[in-house]
Amino acid sequence: MRLAEAYAGATQEQIEAALAGGKLILYSVGRPPSPDHPVTRSSVLAEYVFASPAFDDARAPAFAENPVEAKHVGTPGWARAFSADGAVVADFSAGSGATEIKLDGISATPGYPLRATSLNIALPAEAATFDKTGFGHVFVTSSDNAYRKLSVRG
Repeated sequence: MRLAEAYAGATQEQIEAALAGGKLILYSVGRPPSPDHPVTRSSVLAEYVFASPAFDDARAPAFAENPVEAKHVGTPGWARAFSADGAVVADFSAGSGATEIKLDGISATPGYPLRATSLNIALPAEAATFDKTGFGHVFVTSSDNAYRKLSVRG
């Protein structure tokens, strides 16, 4: 999970409260380096609306509708969460592996249901830095996962 700058010091309870009535938009690839960057290389696979409150007593996500119909074809890779007023709160990894958002399927097909089965708010949030080099953009995260530590994109 990567938090937007406005929520950098937020607690889990503050993040959960911010998501009440907001949206969770699921994308495939092209995750921006931070939630403060626009989405430029990914189409919307599915869109969920958080209930109010956004989480139940067991801290499971609560949505107005779940499952929702997929909008485009793709493999889920990440999601962006918004507050009810449209402000970006956080970006989450999504999919079937070691991700913060678990889904009931490994791909999205337009018109077919896609259920979000869990959403983990893991604090402290992952931090990411990036630089442009002669080889492309280099992204370094604070993750302990070696596969998420470094990424070079040309």
